[in-house]
Amino acid sequence: MESTTAPRRPRALDAATVPAAFRLTVEDKPDEIAVRTQAGAIEWTWAELRDRVDALAAGLAKLGVRPGDGVALLLSNRPEFHQADLAAMTLGATPFSVYNTYAPEQIRYVVSDAEATVLVAEQALLAGALAARSELPQLRHVIVVDGEAPEGCLALADVMADGDPDFDPETSIAALDPEGLVTLIYTSGTTGPPKGVQLCHRNVMATVRTVTSVIEFPPDGRVISWLPAAHIAERSAHHYLPIAFGLQVTCCHEPRQIIAYLPEVRPSWFFAVPRIWEKLRAGLEAMVAGLPDEQREPWREGHAAALRKVRLEQAGEPVPAELAEAVARGDEQIFAPLRVQLGFDQALAINVGAAPTPVEVLEFFHALGIPVGELWGMSETTGAGCVNPPGRIKIGTVGPPTAGVEVRLADDGELLMRGEMVMLGYRNMPEETAAALDADGWLHTGDIATIDEDGYVSIVDRKKEIIINAAGKNMSPANIEARVKSASPLIGQAAVIGDRRPYVTALIVLDADFAP
Repeated sequence: MESTTAPRRPRALDAATVPAAFRLTVEDKPDEIAVRTQAGAIEWTWAELRDRVDALAAGLAKLGVRPGDGVALLLSNRPEFHQADLAAMTLGATPFSVYNTYAPEQIRYVVSDAEATVLVAEQALLAGALAARSELPQLRHVIVVDGEAPEGCLALADVMADGDPDFDPETSIAALDPEGLVTLIYTSGTTGPPKGVQLCHRNVMATVRTVTSVIEFPPDGRVISWLPAAHIAERSAHHYLPIAFGLQVTCCHEPRQIIAYLPEVRPSWFFAVPRIWEKLRAGLEAMVAGLPDEQREPWREGHAAALRKVRLEQAGEPVPAELAEAVARGDEQIFAPLRVQLGFDQALAINVGAAPTPVEVLEFFHALGIPVGELWGMSETTGAGCVNPPGRIKIGTVGPPTAGVEVRLADDGELLMRGEMVMLGYRNMPEETAAALDADGWLHTGDIATIDEDGYVSIVDRKKEIIINAAGKNMSPANIEARVKSASPLIGQAAVIGDRRPYVTALIVLDADFAP
C-alpha cells in the first residue's frame, strides 16, 4: 500500500555537498524522526541529529581534526554512526568505516593508509582498535561512543561537551569543495592489500540523484540500516539517500535479526544480498511444509499458478484470463496477508545485489507479489550503476543503467561505465587507478556482461574469474556457486574450482544458522 501523500522533489538533491544536503533536510523536516532504533528505544529528530552533529564537529575541531584528515569509524549499525560520519564531513575531514571483523593488522593498514587522526569505536569492537593503536603514531585520539571510556580513550559525551567555541558549522560547510573526499571505501583486498576507493561529494550527490529515475519516495519514506557501513551499499542506501531524501532510518544492531525488523519498520525500499532472500525462501518453504493439509495445498497451488503467470509475463506471452483470475484470488486470500506479515506491504522497491541471485529465487518472490529486482553497482561507482525499475523487472538481468550512467561493452565483453558517480581513483595507488580509469573517463569494471535490445544489462562473471576447463569450455563460477547455494538451506557458501581441469569441484560450507 503506497503513501497517499504525493512525493515532492527534496531541495537537498540539488545541494553540492552531503553536509549542505543534510542542512536542507533539517530545515524541511526539523521535528520528524531521522534516526531510531527498534521499538523507538532511541529516536532523534532531524533537528536533534543536527545539534548532536554540530556538537561533535566542534569537539573534533578542538581535538585538532582538520579538513582532509581521516576519521575512522569502527561501529555497528547504530545512531552514533550517522552522527559521527556527518560531524567529520562537516569539518571537511574524511570519515571512513572499518569492517567490524577486521583483525588488528587490517585495522592498522586502513587507518594508516587513510591518515586517520581520530578513531570512533564502540566498546564491543574496541579491543582490535587498541591492539592496532601502538603502531599508529598518527592516530591521536580514540573516542568511545558507549559506556565508560578506558584509560587513554575519550568518551563521546565528553568530546561533545567540550567543543571549540569558535567553530561555526555553517561556515565550515560553505567552504566544502564538491571535489573533496567524502569517504574511503576499502575493497576486500583478495588480490593484495585493500584498495581505498576515493569518493567525493560530487560522486555521492550524483548517485542519490540517479534514484529519482527509479523510485519516488513518499514524504514518510523509511529504510533499515543493517549492512556493514564499510560497504558502499550500506552508505549509499541507508546513509546518503536518507540524508538527501529525508528518509527515516531504523538501525538494526544485529544483521541476523533483519527479517524481524521488517514488520515493524515496513520499509519503503529494502535492499539485501542474495543470501537473505535464499534464507527467507527456505524459511517460508519450511513454514508451508508444516501447515495442515487444508492450508498447505491452497498455498502451494496458489504459488504454482502465480509462478506460471510470472514466467509467461517474463517471456512476453499473454496470460490466460482464467489463470489471471486464479492468481488474483490467491493473492487476495493468501499472499497479500503474507506481505503484511513479512513487512513488505508498503515497499515501493525491493532489490538484491552484490552477487548473482538464482532465477528460481527471484521467481519465487515475484509469485508472492514481492518483485525483487536485481541491481548492480560497485564501490568505484558509489554504488550506482544498473537497476531493474519497479514494474519493469527483467528477471536474470540487473536492469538498464540509471539516469546519468553510461555503459558499453569492450571488445572482450567487459562492462565499461562512465558518469559523475565514478570514483576519483584509488588512494595512494596511481598504477591501479590508471588501469581502472582510461583517458576517456570509462571505468573498466572487471565484469563480463551482455546488453539486450532494451538496454538491460546481464552480468556474466568477473573477467579474472572465468573458468576455462581442460576442454576449453568457458564457465562462470559465480553462477555455478549461486545455483549450488540455492539448492539447500544447509549450504552457506560454495567455492567452485575447475580452471584447466577436466572436471569441476566445489568446496561447500554448511550454513551456521540452518545446519544445527
